[in-house]
Amino acid sequence: MESASLSRIGLAGLAVMGQNLALNIADKGFPISVYNRTTSKVDETLDRAHKEGQLPLTGHYTPKDFVLSLKRPRSVIILVKAGSPVDQTIAALSDYMEPGDTIIDGGNEWYENTERRLREVAQKGILYLGMGVSGGEEGARHGPSLMPGGSYEAYLNIEEIVKKVAAQVEDGPCVTYIGEGGSGNFVKMVHNGIEYGDMQLISEAYDVLKNVGGLSNDELAEIFSEWNRGELESFLIEITADIFRVKDEHGEGELVDKILDKTGMKGTGKWTVQQAAELSVAAPTIAASLDCRYLSGLKEEREAAAEVLEAAGLKEEVGTVRSGIDKKRLIDDVRQALYASKICSYAQGMNLLRAKSVEKGWGLNFGELARIWKGGCIIRAVFLDRIKKAYRRNPNLASLVVDPEFAREMVQRQAAWRRVVGLAISAGISTPGMCASLAYFDTYRRARLPANLVQAQRDLFGAHTYERVDRPGAFHTEWTKLARKGDTPVAALN
Repeated sequence: MESASLSRIGLAGLAVMGQNLALNIADKGFPISVYNRTTSKVDETLDRAHKEGQLPLTGHYTPKDFVLSLKRPRSVIILVKAGSPVDQTIAALSDYMEPGDTIIDGGNEWYENTERRLREVAQKGILYLGMGVSGGEEGARHGPSLMPGGSYEAYLNIEEIVKKVAAQVEDGPCVTYIGEGGSGNFVKMVHNGIEYGDMQLISEAYDVLKNVGGLSNDELAEIFSEWNRGELESFLIEITADIFRVKDEHGEGELVDKILDKTGMKGTGKWTVQQAAELSVAAPTIAASLDCRYLSGLKEEREAAAEVLEAAGLKEEVGTVRSGIDKKRLIDDVRQALYASKICSYAQGMNLLRAKSVEKGWGLNFGELARIWKGGCIIRAVFLDRIKKAYRRNPNLASLVVDPEFAREMVQRQAAWRRVVGLAISAGISTPGMCASLAYFDTYRRARLPANLVQAQRDLFGAHTYERVDRPGAFHTEWTKLARKGDTPVAALN
């Protein structure tokens, strides 16, 4: 009798994401206990559970009552702010947990913190998962993309629940066991980095169409809606079309034009770029999107710079460029440039995941990662199905750029891509994401780069040596003496 009244799972941390995920779990028929240090949040969640269908959700006001309300082996999801609040919550709950119980952290946590906590709770026999949750508040309530990594035994404890709670697509629920350690958090971090790139590229497409093409918000809404019926179909394209349609309640025109041009961030994009640098993986599109967020924050400096440079004689070229524009062609060119740039951005993210998987021995399944991103999450898009198929055709694919299907599409779109970037540069419109993607493509596709000169410079000033294309070994040359005297031989270092 007592066991029958216990909940199947618990959730601690009842901000909106926590509330929505708890209600989603209850909605799927799993009795759930909830807890929050601020008791009013517990009451608020209970009220929502009642109003949203008499859902099987019970509220608790102390860590002890909360933990003891759960069936063994107990499983507790934590959704609190990353960092020390997670450690504090684990400490408060683990005092009442037993060996074999599971803690799941669903926040955007740094992966090494997850690996530390996994080791710490293991001393008490407690299992641990770091689970990326994507989809925002709406996804948490109706079906997110879930990326759990850590203890496989812990995953098995909650597999039945997460498979029903996750977004559902034609080839299964948008959840899979990611791998050991902090792999789930790392995958979510890179997902967010790709998201940064995606959003930046879309904003650049908007900037070119609006300021070079002279398109109105109504026209932009129609264009993005049309794009969302084709190869660019995705959550971000869909919501962008919606944004252009929203009128300002406090004045004339559309709300988007009244929003201050400063972009916020929470850190996962920065972590992605830092990890790319640590692993020597080129991720220029993601890095450019991060740089743009930093520059957007310099609003006062940018306004001052605009005045100073105008006084110095800088003239806006947008009007001149716009006068000769074929709008229909520009719209189609921008669509193709956006698509090609997105492929490069996703390729960079996947290559970062591959490098980390090799370093940590996680054995990440890239086709499966693309599959679970097809629904629920912020970067969900139709072409993720094609990324899934690319990695299933070749699990060792060096880059999406060289998958035969994507390679063909890149080649077909490169002329339009170059026209858009060139036009934007001529008009003085910055497109750092598209430029970075195009430079990445052009660098990656060239069999020989000017890196030979850079290596020669390194050898000249630092004796770093170089390799030759025509013979094995490491070489050093007395470049300055040889150039000025013509009589110093090359030394071979074997």
